[in-house]
Amino acid sequence: MAFLDRAKRVQDQFDGRLRQVGHGRYGRILRMARKPEADEYVRVLEITAIGAVIIGSVGFMLYIFFSQAGPWLSHAAASAGL
Repeated sequence: MAFLDRAKRVQDQFDGRLRQVGHGRYGRILRMARKPEADEYVRVLEITAIGAVIIGSVGFMLYIFFSQAGPWLSHAAASAGL
């Protein structure tokens, strides 16, 4: 019976925290939140995709630069005695 009592106590604590969600610091935000409309969702999706492509492109260009210039830079540093 100790396990069932402990499980009930944990469940009651969880339920108590869940009831306070709408009354805490973020309660007003949660009450004002709404489901986005289709055009709004598509706009956010497009902006996110553009950002991911830009970040990925910059990372790929850096990878290409350092994979091509890396051996040259290490050779130049060795030649200079660094």
